Amino acid sequence: METLRERKKQRTRDALLRTAVEMFTERGYDSTTVDDIAAAVDVSPRTFFRYFAGKEEAALALGELMVARYLHAVRERPASEAPMQALRSAVLESWDTLHEAVENIVPVTSYLRMYRVIESTPVLLAAHLRRNAEIEESIARVLADREGVDPRADPRPRLAVAVFGGVMRVVEREWSEREDFSVEAMRALTIAYLEQVGPALTGNWRTH
Repeated sequence: METLRERKKQRTRDALLRTAVEMFTERGYDSTTVDDIAAAVDVSPRTFFRYFAGKEEAALALGELMVARYLHAVRERPASEAPMQALRSAVLESWDTLHEAVENIVPVTSYLRMYRVIESTPVLLAAHLRRNAEIEESIARVLADREGVDPRADPRPRLAVAVFGGVMRVVEREWSEREDFSVEAMRALTIAYLEQVGPALTGNWRTH
């Protein structure tokens, strides 16, 4: 059972993260300091650093929450599903449960606006892309375990995840630039682009 001390620590972390996201989306990442975030929560900067290594970690923290849920979703997909179908179903499930995952910390609209902050802030985008490479490796291991293959000898888990990850990166970029910046739009774009993977990789693009 969670202790009172643990609950208090979680509330402090959530408050710092909520405030950081609000400031990043309203003021901009570069215009927000750790001191600003800490002062708004009425704690010291030292307390901030007990929970986050720095601004960058706080800016990417909500994404990390969704990654954990996605990895769990991949592990839980039925064994009868082919690997790419499992990846697709898991990501759609993650979008369907987004409200449940983040709304105890921030409104979903704030979570979505953080995508635009990340896309438009070079240091955050670089960190996001580095983290994506690490995430793809984690997903490949989960997929390999699920399928009972050795990822060191069998390239298929990494190849499948590389293709899937590339599609999701294209989806993220296009979604963040659209006027309809909603979960529903992201979900629809994800489905549409994943359905084009097979034809794009194996089909003839020329119409005449």
